[in-house]
Amino acid sequence: MNQEKVVLAYSGGLDTSVILKWLQEKGYDVICYVADVGQKEDFEAVREKAMATGASKVYIEDLKKEFVTEYIFAALKGNAIYEGRYLLGTALARPLIAKRHIEIAHEEGAGYVAHGATGKGNDQVRFEFGFYALDPSIKVIAPWKNPEFLAEFKGRTDLLNYAEKHGIPCKVTKAKSYSEDENLMHISHEAGILEDPAQRCTEDIYSMTTSPKEAPDIEDCIDIEFKDGLPVRVKNLYDGTEFTDPLELFVYLNEIGKKHGVGRIDIVENRYVGIKSRGVYETPGGKILWDAHRDLEGIAMDKEVMHLRDTLIPTFSKLIYNGYWFSPEMDFLMAAFEQSQLKIDGTVSLAIYKGNVTIIGRTSPVSLYNSDLASMDMEGGYKQEEAAGFININAIRLKAHNILMKQKNPYDWRDRLVRKK
Repeated sequence: MNQEKVVLAYSGGLDTSVILKWLQEKGYDVICYVADVGQKEDFEAVREKAMATGASKVYIEDLKKEFVTEYIFAALKGNAIYEGRYLLGTALARPLIAKRHIEIAHEEGAGYVAHGATGKGNDQVRFEFGFYALDPSIKVIAPWKNPEFLAEFKGRTDLLNYAEKHGIPCKVTKAKSYSEDENLMHISHEAGILEDPAQRCTEDIYSMTTSPKEAPDIEDCIDIEFKDGLPVRVKNLYDGTEFTDPLELFVYLNEIGKKHGVGRIDIVENRYVGIKSRGVYETPGGKILWDAHRDLEGIAMDKEVMHLRDTLIPTFSKLIYNGYWFSPEMDFLMAAFEQSQLKIDGTVSLAIYKGNVTIIGRTSPVSLYNSDLASMDMEGGYKQEEAAGFININAIRLKAHNILMKQKNPYDWRDRLVRKK
């Protein structure tokens, strides 16, 4: 009898190991798929465990370079940052993982894909939106939203008992009573002991960055060169270390950021499903790169283009966070950002020291900065007396507004300020 094929996103952890066996018991031919997006993992051990647990085949896909060039750098062009602080490390990896997931399903002739994301988090929508956008006919098995699965597994104890019954080895420890997601861009820490937002995250939880207190007492100074908004070279100004390959460049920025304790944030964010959650993130290389890119735009990007683009950053970031990477609105924004980045060329110099990223200089062959115009000592073709007409014209509506307010508008905030005094 031919079994229905399902491709399962597999990590080798307790949840996906149980899901693998559970799907097999339901009569599926389970093909496991492991996406290498830069997490520290013994992938051969994961492969062996999947096969021992019942997988008919295991794909281990190295997606690191594509992750950097097609997702991290794409987000950089739009300065993506969710709720003003989060650089979207987890969210950026999900559409890439989903894309390869669907490709494998097609290669294997599988009509089903499965994942182990819970029904409370963001990943379920990120994965499933990606699946449906790339293959509207695909069938998704999401056990943590399946009534039969939920009736059988009410908590971790049930999962452990099931694993023991079926001889599935599990390394479960109380040492890490919180959840982590790691990739090349960042590592996240949430849930468990971090669920109290008032409690400080202890130093032992951080793993991708050195504590700024323990960081070197000597700064590193680096140059990052950009072409059309993309980083093309990084050079350490002290020891001459240099990289131009996108993956090697980003890995090096991670190393520098880790060494100096750069990129830590502790936030309470708004999940797509309406739940607030506390997350602790480490994004060392991303923090350095985002700061450098934004600074270069200051000298090389037109003022009005920048201001218009900046109004789109919250929408762009929310689309990434909520899983709409493969959407028409994302296509529209990506095209706009691509246009905005033409001729964002130049080099930014940075000092990295004890958790801080300090911009110390920038140059651009297409600089819009005119030192003569900016100088307090030279007119540079700018006639200051002409500013009077400019001010008078633009003040017309302010004068009209003042006349209107004299009609004793009861809602005039200025009157309230006077009364408070």
